[in-house]
Amino acid sequence: MSEIKTYRITGWINKPNFKSKFRKEFRAIKPEHALEELYKLFGSKHRVKRFQIRIESIEEVSSEETE
Repeated sequence: MSEIKTYRITGWINKPNFKSKFRKEFRAIKPEHALEELYKLFGSKHRVKRFQIRIESIEEVSSEETE
C-alpha cells in the first residue's frame, strides 16, 4: 500500500501584469499528484493557466520540516 508523503513545490507565476514567487506544500502519494493539486489550486483561486506556472523544484519533506 502507498504511503502519503508531503511535497514542497517552489516556482514562479508569470502572468502579463503579475509576477510572483511561491512555495506550497501538498500531501500526496506521488510528486505528480502534488503538482496536479498545485495546478488546480492556482487555476481555481488565482485564475492562473498551467503555462503561466514555472516550477523550480519538487522535493519531499519530512513531517518535522513542514510549515
